[in-house]
Amino acid sequence: MAKAKKTRTTRKKVKKQVAHGKAFIHATYNNTIITITDLDGNPVTWSSGGVIGYKGSRKGTPYAAQLAAMDAAKKAQNFGMTQVDVVVRGTGAGREQAIRALQASGLQVRSIVDDTPVPHNGCRPRKKKRA
Repeated sequence: MAKAKKTRTTRKKVKKQVAHGKAFIHATYNNTIITITDLDGNPVTWSSGGVIGYKGSRKGTPYAAQLAAMDAAKKAQNFGMTQVDVVVRGTGAGREQAIRALQASGLQVRSIVDDTPVPHNGCRPRKKKRA
């Protein structure tokens, strides 16, 4: 009375090909995060100063941003990406260096938009001191 073994058929995972996308550069004083998405905003790949292997204050340097951008671009090119629109947010040290690294790694940068959030009226002021 041997039971028949069930055979499972698995589908081969198809890597999606994305020719055009958006690169979001989030540059803070402590780190630079590069996220590359398709045109709908679904993330394809990402990288940051911490992913590269830096810790602490070195993550916020322009060189770490350059390495992170090159890493993200290399991963995106594996998906067939050739062109990106760049959106930059934040005031960190790695803003320009990350854009230059994206261009140097073979991605064609079509446009650059600075979308840094700016407070309209600031935060609520402290209450007045009593005399």
